[in-house]
Amino acid sequence: MENSATASSRSDVLTEKFTAKAVNEPKQLLGLTDAIALIVGIVVGAGIFRTPSLVAMNADSTTILFTAWILGGAVSLIGALCYAELATAFPSAGGDYHFLTKAYGKNLSFLFAWARATVIQTGTIALPAFIFGDYLSQLVPIGEYSSAIYAGLAVVLLTGINIVGLKMGTGTQKMLTTLEVLGVLLIIFVGYFFTQGAAAPEGAQAASGASTSFGLMMVFVLLTYGGWNEAAYISAELKDGRRLMVRALVISIAIITGLYLLVNLAYLNALGLSGMAKSQAVASDTVAQAFGSGGAWIIGLIVAIAALTSANATIFTGARTNYALGKNVKTFSFLGRWDETHNAPVNAFIVQGAIALGLVILGALTRKGFETIVDYTAPVFWFFFLLTGLSLFILRRREPEAPRPFRVPLYPLTPILFCLSSAYLLYSSLAYTGYGALVGVCVLAVGAILLLFLPKTPNYNKPTEEI
Repeated sequence: MENSATASSRSDVLTEKFTAKAVNEPKQLLGLTDAIALIVGIVVGAGIFRTPSLVAMNADSTTILFTAWILGGAVSLIGALCYAELATAFPSAGGDYHFLTKAYGKNLSFLFAWARATVIQTGTIALPAFIFGDYLSQLVPIGEYSSAIYAGLAVVLLTGINIVGLKMGTGTQKMLTTLEVLGVLLIIFVGYFFTQGAAAPEGAQAASGASTSFGLMMVFVLLTYGGWNEAAYISAELKDGRRLMVRALVISIAIITGLYLLVNLAYLNALGLSGMAKSQAVASDTVAQAFGSGGAWIIGLIVAIAALTSANATIFTGARTNYALGKNVKTFSFLGRWDETHNAPVNAFIVQGAIALGLVILGALTRKGFETIVDYTAPVFWFFFLLTGLSLFILRRREPEAPRPFRVPLYPLTPILFCLSSAYLLYSSLAYTGYGALVGVCVLAVGAILLLFLPKTPNYNKPTEEI
C-alpha cells in the first residue's frame, strides 16, 4: 500500500514537472498577421517623426533623399533574408543571443548582453525619450534644456511605473498603437492635400552651410528601419514558423518601406528639403502648415504618446535582459534578483534607468540630445549586426546537416552584401559621428576588460538551450 502511494506520488511529481515544462516552453500561437503586425509595430515608432529632418540635413537633393530611404528598405530586406535562414534553422526565443552563442561561444554572448544593458537598450530608451522631449518642448517650452528635462522625466516616470508593478494593459497598448498609426496617416493626408507645397528645387542643398554625408544619412535611415530583427525573438512562437517567417519579414519590410516613402513625400511637399532639414519637430511643422498651431498640438501629443510607448516597451524588455545577465554572471547577480512583492526585477530596472538617465544628461551637455544618443548606440549596434551576418557563414560550415527550411537566395552573394553594408554602417557610425560614438565604444571596451576577470556561474559554459 505504501509502495503504491509512493509510486503514485512520484507519478504525480513527474506529471507536474512535465506539465510545468510544457507550460514554460514557448507555444506556437502566432500567425502570419500577428507577426506582421508585431514587426511593423516595432519598426514604425517615434523615429519616423524625428529622423527625416536629420536625413534631409545630410542630403544634397531630393533624389539623394529618396535614394537613401529606398536603399534603407533594400538593405533591411537583404538582412531579413539572412535572419530568416538563421531563425528557421535555429528557432529560439533567444534571437540574436542564440545565434551569436552557437557561432562564437559564451564570451561573445556576454559582450552582447553587456552591450544591450549599457549601450543598445539604454540608448534605445533615451532615443524615444528625446523625441518625446523635442515634441513636448514645441508645445510647452520650459527653457533652454526643455527637451532634456522632459526626456529625463520620461525615463524616471516610466522606470518608476515598471518598478511598482504597473504596466500598460493590452487594450491600452492597442489604443496607443492605433493613435500612432492614425498620426502617420494624418501626416500623409495633410502633407498631400492641405499644404501649399514647398518642395525645394531638385539641386538645392538641405540647409545653407550644412555639411552632407551619405554615410551619416544612412545611419539615421537605418536607425528608423531598425527593429525588424526582433522577429528572430518570436521564431519559436510562430505557427509553422519555419515557413511563415520569411513571408512575415518580406511583407513587413515592404509595408514599412512604402509607408516611409509616403511620409517623406508628405514632409517634402509641406516644408521642402531645406524646411525639413531645419525642423526640430518635422511632423508638427507639416501639420502646422495646414492648420496652424492647433494642428501641431494634435500631432505633438500623438508623437509624444508614441515615444512614451516605445520607451516603455524598451524599458520593460531591457530589464529582462539585464535580469538574465545577472542570472548567468555571478558578479552581476544583484541584477538577477526578482522582487516577489512587485513581481519585477527591481534592481535591473534601477540600474537600467540610471544608465538611461546618464545618457540623457550626456545628450543635454552636448546640446544635441537625439543625435548624441544615435552616435552612442550606432557603432556598437552595427558591430553586433555584422557579427550576426557573419554567423550565417560560420553555422553553414559548422552545422551543414542542420535542417534549413529556408536558405537565403543567391548565397553567398546576399549575406556578403548584408555584411558589407553592416561594415560600411559601422565605419560610417565611427567616422562621421561625434563624441557620443567614442563613449559607446569605450563602454563596450570596459565590458571586454571585465570579461577577463569575471567569475561565471557553473552553468555559464552550458549550451544556451540548457540555461
